[in-house]
Amino acid sequence: MSDQPEFDLADGAAEVVIVGGGLAGLFCALKLAPRPVTVITAAPLGEGASTAWAQGGIAAAVAEGDSAESHAADTIAVGAGLVDEAVAYRLAREAGARIHDLLDYGVPFDRDLEGRLAVSREAAHSARRIVHVRGDMAGQAIITALIKAVRETPSIRVLEGYLAEALLTDGDAVIGLQLRKTGADITRPLRVAARAVVLATGGIGHLYAVTTNPTEACGQGLAIAARAGAVIADPEFVQFHPTAIMVGRDPAPLATEALRGEGCTLINGAGERFMPARHPLAELAPRDIVARGVFAEIAAGRGAFLDARTALGARFAEEFPTVYQSCVSAGIDPAQQPIPVAPAAHYHMGGVAVDMQGRTSLRGLWAAGEVSCTGAHGANRLASNSLLEAVVYAARIAEDIGGREFAAPPRRAEPLPALRSAPLSAAQEAELRNTMSAKVGVIRDNDGLAAAVRRFSAMEIAATSTAQLNMAITALLVAAAAWTRRESRGAHCRSDYPNENPTLADRTMTTLADARATAASLGEATPRGPRTALA
Repeated sequence: MSDQPEFDLADGAAEVVIVGGGLAGLFCALKLAPRPVTVITAAPLGEGASTAWAQGGIAAAVAEGDSAESHAADTIAVGAGLVDEAVAYRLAREAGARIHDLLDYGVPFDRDLEGRLAVSREAAHSARRIVHVRGDMAGQAIITALIKAVRETPSIRVLEGYLAEALLTDGDAVIGLQLRKTGADITRPLRVAARAVVLATGGIGHLYAVTTNPTEACGQGLAIAARAGAVIADPEFVQFHPTAIMVGRDPAPLATEALRGEGCTLINGAGERFMPARHPLAELAPRDIVARGVFAEIAAGRGAFLDARTALGARFAEEFPTVYQSCVSAGIDPAQQPIPVAPAAHYHMGGVAVDMQGRTSLRGLWAAGEVSCTGAHGANRLASNSLLEAVVYAARIAEDIGGREFAAPPRRAEPLPALRSAPLSAAQEAELRNTMSAKVGVIRDNDGLAAAVRRFSAMEIAATSTAQLNMAITALLVAAAAWTRRESRGAHCRSDYPNENPTLADRTMTTLADARATAASLGEATPRGPRTALA
C-alpha cells in the first residue's frame, strides 16, 4: 500500500464511511442510498462477519397473539435489572418494519403453509417469535441477500481488505480513519477523511480461547473508539453460549439454541439431565444460567452433552443442516449420539455507548451492531435480539446521517504515533486469549481479575503493533470493569460476590483512562515507562 497517497483531510475523500461488512454495516449502507457511502471491511464481504454465523434468526413479534410489549418485557426480564426499558420497547416496536425491509432485500425467511412468516421459540422468550431461514441458516441467508443488494447499489463503494486501525480526531470530533492493508506489517497506512464514521466492526469473542466468533471479532472497533476518547458502556458483560460444539476447532461450531427450543436436552456423561434442578425453565433458562450449568458439569469432570436423539432423531439433518454438518465432519452423528458441548464466548453486551440514534460520545462517530452498547441487552442478551438490534440501529443511524449537511472537516487531524500493523505473535495471542478465558470467563474472582488487569495493562504499554495494542486495550477494558463490579449480575458471575447487589443496579459507563487508572491502582506487572502505545 506504500504507493497510495495520504489523503489531505480537506479533500473530503469520503463523506460517510462505514467500517464493517456484517448486518449492521451493510443494512446501514443500503438505508443511506442514494447518498454516497464507502464500506470498509478487513475481510471480503461475506467473510469475517458474525452475522453469517448466526443460526437462530431474528426476534420479532410478528405472530398472531404476540406483541411488542411482550417481547420488550422478556428482554427486560432477562437483562438482570440493567436494560434501558425505553430502548427495549422501541426496539421491539420497530421489529416488524425491519423484518419487512429484509424481505424487500431478498431474505427468504421461512413461511408456514398459509404463507405467514414461520416463527420458532428460543430460551427465555414467552412466545414463538424467532423468524428464521431453513431452521439454522438465517445468518448466512441474510448476509448473502444483503451483499447482493449492496453490489447492485451504485451509491455504495466497498473497500475490501483494509483494517481500520485508528480514528482520526480533532478535539472531540472524529474526522477520518487510519487504514492499513490487511496482512501488510510495515507499509505506510492510508489516512481517509470522513464527515461521518459508522463503526459496525462486531464483537470481541476472539479475545477468548474458546469462542463461536470469527477471527476478525477481536475488539478492534471498540479499541479504536476507546483510544479516541469514546465512552464505553457495560464492557464486563460477556455472554457465553452454553452449547459450543467441542470438536477441537477454533472458532468452535455452534449448536443453536433453537435445538433446545425444539426439545433437545442437556445431559452429563452419565446420561443425567442437570438443568431441571437449576432453573424452572431447565434447558430454556436464560443463557447465563445454562452456561454456568454446563460449566459446572465440565468442571466436576462429568462432561456436558446436547442430546437430540429423542427430540429430533432422523429429522436432525433436514431441520438443522448447519449443525448437522458440523457434527458429521467431526465424526459425530447427532441423530444417534449426544453432542459434546461447552460454554464459549459468544456475544458482547457491552460496547461503545450510543444514544437512541446510534450516536457515540464523539461528534461524527456512530456505532451499530455488537460493537455498540444501546442499553437493550442489559447484563444478559435475550436470544436472537442481536440481529434485531443491528438492523434497528443501522436504520436509525442512516436516518440521522441522511438528514444532515456536513461541514468540511479540518485540514489536519491530531497526529498519531506510527506503529506497525503486524499481528500478534502466536505466543502473544495465545497468552491473551488464555488469560481472558481463565480469569475473565464464565466464573470470575478478585485475584484472577486483578491479575488479568495487570497483564493486559503491561501488554498495552509494551505494544509494538496496532493489532497487539487494540486487542490489549479491549481486554483491559473488559477486565477492569469486571474487577470493579463486585457482584454477580446476568452474565457477570463472581465466585467471591455470588449475589446481585441492589445498590449496583446501574450500567457501567467508563473510558480507557478509567481502565488505566484501575490498572495503576492494582499495581502493574512491569514498571511504567514512557507509553509506547497510542494515548
